[in-house]
Amino acid sequence: METTLLNQNQLGYAEVYASDILELKNIFLLKFKLNKINENFGIPFLMIKKKNEAIAFANLVLKSGKIDFEIYEKESLNEQERNDFLRQANDYFKTKKSENFRNPEQLESSILQMIDWLNE
Repeated sequence: METTLLNQNQLGYAEVYASDILELKNIFLLKFKLNKINENFGIPFLMIKKKNEAIAFANLVLKSGKIDFEIYEKESLNEQERNDFLRQANDYFKTKKSENFRNPEQLESSILQMIDWLNE
């Protein structure tokens, strides 16, 4: 997926890369007033950027043993923006075939590795 950026004030969607993880970690920690991430951080896969800064992201999580996703926001999105991002994340979620998107055991292992790495 290519980054879709329009102009400085508009929102763009982008896949999450390793270089984005620390910025997303900070959003998560601030949102929940935590010192360390937990399994709810999951595996981020899509984000919204505004002026080259991440303002929201979607992450893979396990809910009752099933793969799902959550959306966390740094900056409040309006209803239209939230619905658009939800649709984008849902489409991305449905089309990805990698193990983290299809195999709950693999996702759980990846989440635990992510937690260990980010909480060092």
